[in-house]
Amino acid sequence: MFVHLLHLGRVSYVEGLAIQQQVIAARKQNVIADTLLLLEHPPVITLGRNSHRSNILASDELLASRGVELHEINRGGDVTYHGPGQLVGYPIVDLRGDLPGKKGPHLGPVDYMRLLEEVLIRTCGDFGVMAQRIPKLTGVWTIAGGSIPEKKIAALGVHVSQGVTSHGFALNVTTDLRDFDWIIPCGLTGRQVTSLELEVDSDDPAERQPTMESAGNSVSRNFGWVFGRQMLWCESVEALLDPTRGLEGVAAGEQ
Repeated sequence: MFVHLLHLGRVSYVEGLAIQQQVIAARKQNVIADTLLLLEHPPVITLGRNSHRSNILASDELLASRGVELHEINRGGDVTYHGPGQLVGYPIVDLRGDLPGKKGPHLGPVDYMRLLEEVLIRTCGDFGVMAQRIPKLTGVWTIAGGSIPEKKIAALGVHVSQGVTSHGFALNVTTDLRDFDWIIPCGLTGRQVTSLELEVDSDDPAERQPTMESAGNSVSRNFGWVFGRQMLWCESVEALLDPTRGLEGVAAGEQ
């Protein structure tokens, strides 16, 4: 059992959505296996199905002047920001497959979200950052210490259609957190956001300092571990979607 792994680099939100739709269609037709898309977006604010426009604090004029796009989408959740330095993951997974914790004909969306959170908690741990779930609050949070409250380091929001997932998670790696001042993240007032870069101990060796590449490698490895799959790297969208090319690529970690 394997998962296709495709690193797209930095792509516009519109392009990312278009690629997602191509991959979703192929997955629903069983042309391809489950797939994890990893990418980075230019500054964009997305509004999920449960969003409130009042949670966008910046004016349309300010956002336009900064080149920030707005998109209403079909994932769950409220308002989210994506931007440079943030690792975005779009797992395209058939919940009817052989997945950990599946008790019926398909894995429930909530159980699926818990698996994604586990991937990100383990990823934070790879960089020496202790992270956790908080009951009734979707996402991944740092652990409070002393007078320092927990902070949100990763947001999640998914959509399921015909048993196949889309959208996914956003992990702040080296994100400029000032951009979050434009919104009330996920509609939660009084909650702070943070990044791996800020949470990593400054005395840690250089190899523990997070980069987009190292965070992507960590997420890929932990996704395979949590979902019990081999991660099979794919070179391009075209190679992924062309069934005549077979299972080209190499296992993640063996590149």
